[in-house]
Amino acid sequence: IDRWFPSSKLCGACGTVREKLPLNVREWTCECGTVHDRDVNAARNILAAGLAASACGDGVRPQRESSRTGRSSVKQEASPVRVGIPHL
Repeated sequence: IDRWFPSSKLCGACGTVREKLPLNVREWTCECGTVHDRDVNAARNILAAGLAASACGDGVRPQRESSRTGRSSVKQEASPVRVGIPHL
């Protein structure tokens, strides 16, 4: 996953990203009411993002505003399209 993925600040229940979360805050409550242990929440979010990336390919993480290109880091080429009667 991306180095700057907000794993600690992302609510694993509703998907809300908390604006700020100082390192000394070890437990926090989301607006949805879910209470998170910072490290456990981060581990779950990293696992989910990693599984999504392995299943769907690179580029499944939320887009950062500072992204320069908005493109996946892996070059993707379209496969050729074959139209017509299949060869028997």
